[in-house]
Amino acid sequence: MASKPQATLMKKHSQTDLVSRLKTRKVLGVGGEDDDGEVHRSKISQMLGNESKFGGREPVGLRFWIFISAVTLTVVALMAVAFPSQLYETVFKEKLFAARISIRLYGGALLSISLIMWKGLHTAEKVIIQWSLLAEACYLAIQFLVTFVTLIEVSPVSHGPMILLLLSQVLFLIVTLYFYFHLRRRPKKT
Repeated sequence: MASKPQATLMKKHSQTDLVSRLKTRKVLGVGGEDDDGEVHRSKISQMLGNESKFGGREPVGLRFWIFISAVTLTVVALMAVAFPSQLYETVFKEKLFAARISIRLYGGALLSISLIMWKGLHTAEKVIIQWSLLAEACYLAIQFLVTFVTLIEVSPVSHGPMILLLLSQVLFLIVTLYFYFHLRRRPKKT
């Protein structure tokens, strides 16, 4: 029996064949831009979705604002936890006889919001920054309403600190909402 000589198989090395690699990536949908202008580097990132990170489109002053917010909330929270009577007397101009526990609880809640702001300061993910700004905006809106109702109920002896507090809350709320809505806008396609 004569054995036939086996033909050697020629393997194609697609790693070195750039056209083949380009065709494969095109079939997989990798490397091209999608409708939002995002370039996917892998099929997994397409399936799971990319994290929304800033690519040079971060609004001017955003990090500074988050830092100022985090510091302010932290300082007020620590004052409410450590010195509830002094904080109450500064704002309402009357002695605190009871309710120290509620002011300390307020300080604890405020400290939690400040921790969210600190996390928003140190992240590059757009979604986390948006949620931290939204949490701050909700807090400021509720605090404005509570302070305004309290201002109406309290006798008009001295409203100076409370009016200053109301104005600062409105200012903080406006700036926070500006950055929040600025981040929600879709970037323009180039």
